[in-house]
Amino acid sequence: MAVEPSQAWGDLVRRARERVAQELPLATRGTLTRLTGLVLEAAGLRVPVGSQCLVRQGRSEPVLAEVVGFSGDRAFLMPAGDVHGLSSGASVALAPAYVPPLRLGEAADAQPPTGGGVLCLPLGDGLLGRVVDAQGEPLDHAGPLQGVAARPLGREPLNAMERAPVREALDTGVRAINGLLTVGRGQRLGLFAGSGVGKSVLLGMMARYTRADVIVVGLIGERGREVKEFVEDILGRRDRDRAVVVAAPADAPPLLRMQGASYATAVAEYFRDQGKHVLLLMDSLTRYAMAQREIALAIGEAPATKGYPPSCFAKLPQLVERSGNGLNGVGSITAFYTVLSEGDDQQDPIADASRAILDGHVVLSRALAESGHYPAIDIEQSASRVMVNVVEPEHFALARDFRATWSRYQKSSDLIQVGAYVPGSDPQLDEAIRLQPALQSFLQQDMRAAAGLGESLAAIAGALGRE
Repeated sequence: MAVEPSQAWGDLVRRARERVAQELPLATRGTLTRLTGLVLEAAGLRVPVGSQCLVRQGRSEPVLAEVVGFSGDRAFLMPAGDVHGLSSGASVALAPAYVPPLRLGEAADAQPPTGGGVLCLPLGDGLLGRVVDAQGEPLDHAGPLQGVAARPLGREPLNAMERAPVREALDTGVRAINGLLTVGRGQRLGLFAGSGVGKSVLLGMMARYTRADVIVVGLIGERGREVKEFVEDILGRRDRDRAVVVAAPADAPPLLRMQGASYATAVAEYFRDQGKHVLLLMDSLTRYAMAQREIALAIGEAPATKGYPPSCFAKLPQLVERSGNGLNGVGSITAFYTVLSEGDDQQDPIADASRAILDGHVVLSRALAESGHYPAIDIEQSASRVMVNVVEPEHFALARDFRATWSRYQKSSDLIQVGAYVPGSDPQLDEAIRLQPALQSFLQQDMRAAAGLGESLAAIAGALGRE
């Protein structure tokens, strides 16, 4: 006998309700049972990964913590603050739509959206000219934030097919980059170097001279001393009004270091969605990966490559892919990420992974820095993957000839310096030797002087003797 459609539909709904009834309900409260190293373990708490919770011990101030994993009926949380004073038995509860205790202004839009366990941080034009930490708390003693709204930190990734391609050259003010590693608006580029080779100075030059509507600086896991120096000495009064600085220094918990990078990216996304051209400077991507490594190892994830668990390499593209051009060409985020090459090893796992997901890399050489060559850009190891799309064929040909001439001299420099090379043996090498002083002068630049795109192109032709 045929079953009536209405009966079949009723059976389907009934079975669905039975399956839902069998699901374990969420438990928004639990008890702290263990604290080992960086990780809090709570029993009785059943909430999604990424939820924000409050850990309370008596009448003391609650500690904000994020659920980063679970095992059976045990939830693992990573604290965003000091856990001093907590003990077994402390209550753990899902936070409301949580905004850290910010000194927000009286703006009516500063109220957080409803919903539990969602971290909301301030976004808005009121962030311009301000220095905040990873939770949006002002650090510059300039009063409460005005004209901001509390918005969820996470957001859906953009559809790759709806992004505008990189087609417009961007003037960074650095002659070697403008001429030989031309950057496109919306490109993601990495600055690769060991410690003390000049990454921060080069970032500062681009912050001052790059043509952008808004500058967002993320100082993640670096020395706290650099925060004030970057704001006062590098940005200065002229550029500070169009800049937002998010600082999560080295002494911040790993959760806040990761959150600081995400927050800086969210600020850049906010201004991009308004149709503005944003310059995002992140120092450094390696410290972000190290923070994720600390969290992953603390909750028991097995290390894979040089102590980095697989989740580190999954988090990097999730962060980097948020920058770039906006939907249908509306707004852009041009991003520069510094990558620390431990021991100047360019095959460091984070450096290697970053090189694969970025649109180009600028390698800084310690040997050049030690010889007083600044910026210490190693042209032979550096590349911009979008240069061919944003410059004229004549410019690309000049840059290719410059690199070939420079490389020809470098490969024979040992023979030349010891006097083993006989002039006239190789006409092309003779030409490289003759042009070497002009090429070297082109690559060097004072940090207080800017060089535009047109000027850089003319300087390439001059260095090659093709004026």
